[in-house]
Order: sequence, then C-alpha cells, then structure tokens
Amino acid sequence: MKYFVFLYGIFSFFVVLFITPWLIRYLKKIGLVVKDQNKESKPLVPISGGLAVLFGIMAGLMLFLFVRTFFSGFTTIGLVLNNYNLVVLFSAALSILTVTIIGFLDDLIIDKSHDGSVGLKQWQKPLLTLIAAVPLMVIKIGTTDMGLPFIGVVDFGIFYALILVPLGFVGSSNMVNMLAGFNGLEAGMGIVYTGMLGLYAYVNDSYVAALIALLTFCSLIAFFIYNRSPAKILPGDSLTYLLGAIIAVIAIVGNLERAALICSIPFILELILKSRARLHAHNYGYFKDGKIMSLHGKHVYSLTHLFTRTGRFTENQIVYSFMIIELIISSLIWI
Repeated sequence: MKYFVFLYGIFSFFVVLFITPWLIRYLKKIGLVVKDQNKESKPLVPISGGLAVLFGIMAGLMLFLFVRTFFSGFTTIGLVLNNYNLVVLFSAALSILTVTIIGFLDDLIIDKSHDGSVGLKQWQKPLLTLIAAVPLMVIKIGTTDMGLPFIGVVDFGIFYALILVPLGFVGSSNMVNMLAGFNGLEAGMGIVYTGMLGLYAYVNDSYVAALIALLTFCSLIAFFIYNRSPAKILPGDSLTYLLGAIIAVIAIVGNLERAALICSIPFILELILKSRARLHAHNYGYFKDGKIMSLHGKHVYSLTHLFTRTGRFTENQIVYSFMIIELIISSLIWI
C-alpha cells in the first residue's frame, strides 16, 4: 500500500480547510487585521494565516507517527521509524514550529492605520530565526560534502552544522517575505515548489524530506482556497517564515541543497532588485480600473514591478503568472 502515504497529506488538507474559517473569525475578533492594499476599498483582512498551515503540517505529522507506530504494515514508503529518523522528524518539526511562532510575533503588532504589521525590527528577524535553526544544528544530519562550482566536492566537516546550516536556514526563512504582497502569491508559489521538491525528494529516496513537503503542499492547497483573491485571510510573516524554513529543512534533511537553491531563484532575484532600493520598495501597488499599478512608476525594484509598471494586469493574473514562472524554474531541478 505504497500510496497510503497520501492519506496523511489529505488529512492535512482537511485540517487546514476546516480550521481556517475559525482562525479568520478569531483574528477578526482580536483585531489582528490589516488593509488589503491592492483592492479599491482596501478592506481590513485578518493576517497570520501561517498558523493554519502550521497546524495542518503538525496534524499530518502526528497522524503519520501514530500510524507508523501502531499500524506499521499499512504503509511502505521506505521511511523506517528508527531513532535517527525520529530525531530528524522532531528536530525539523521543532524548527518549523519555532520559526512560525517568530513570524506570528512579527504579525502581532499592527500600526494604527492598519497598513501593515510593524512587529520586529529588520535586524531582529535574522537573529530570532537563528534560534529556530538550532534544532537542525545540534543533530548530525545530512552530508557534509557539497559540490561547489569551479572547485568540486568539498567536505565542510563540523562547519556544515555550525555555519552552513544556520546561514542557509536564516537566509531561506527571511527570503519568501520579500516576494509577497498579492493575494495567493506566497501560498501559490509555495504549492509549486513544495510539490516539486517533494516529488524530487521521493524519487531520490529522501523520505523524511518528501513527507514534510507533502504535508506542506496539501496544507497550502487548502489555505489557498481562502487566500486567493479576494482574500479572506492574509498569510503574514507566520507563513512566509514557515515556507522559507520548509525549503531549508527539505534541503538539509534530504541533502537537496542544489534543488532547493534552484527553486529559490525568484527570491534571489528579488533580493538583488530590492537591494537597488535599499530594501524599501513595496511589491504591492494601487487599484485602478481593475488593474494593479506600481507605486514606483516605471522603476523596477521588484519582480512584481515587471507587471505592475505596465498597469495591464489584474491581481490574479500577476499571481498565476508567478506560479507558472516558479513551475518553469522549479522544473530545472530535474536537469
């Protein structure tokens, strides 16, 4: 029953599908709402939808552990629940949980105008996300050998865990937030790269990474139903941090650094463009005649400005275009 594993993903999907409406009502009740900047009326929408996705991932993971512990004969995906794999799973789960909580803390403080959250300072974000990397640093996980362009294979030894793991985790956790600001953009792109990385991990026998990717993929599909335009809930930093951490976890746990780096190309390009504006440019624009216009005129300080500077695209057209772009780029991992 090899395909029994997909039931865990389906379980995560339904958990998010049913818990998100409750989360929407609760966030409205406590006033955790911000303006949807790309709408004509700029309605107040609940923020921090990453909490629902986190709950879906954790619920699917707990179901997997329960079934594999008490009914191990029902699934044969090659993942043996020995002490090592249990440590890896729980370390990955702890890192994902911690980074999502940090993102939620960033979402908590909303400015008086409700234009957005003003929680953590820029210098605080990498320091706090470094804490979330610790569970992955303290276990001997992955391989310390890495292939570098023009150099070849280098064995980093203990420096892999002490330097490369935290650097990769912190950088990945903070990068998804840069390419955001449109209904469904973060979740939509996340669906693409978690699906592609999960399939790639499975084919390469990296079953822990494949399981984490599967649960995230299915949770995001359910969340996308509420997050697509017009959004009933916004992702917030709780989701962007979570998604960045997922990419890092898949790379580290599955020894899939090259594949994860390829899937991250849009975010790397976004960082380069944002650096031209000293990271102060806004992705979102303003609503005019059903289209989204850039706040920066004809200047391109973000990949989104390639669309908004023309004033010819709706929010949905922009989001689905980025999903297609991410699909094309992510497909390069198979080459």
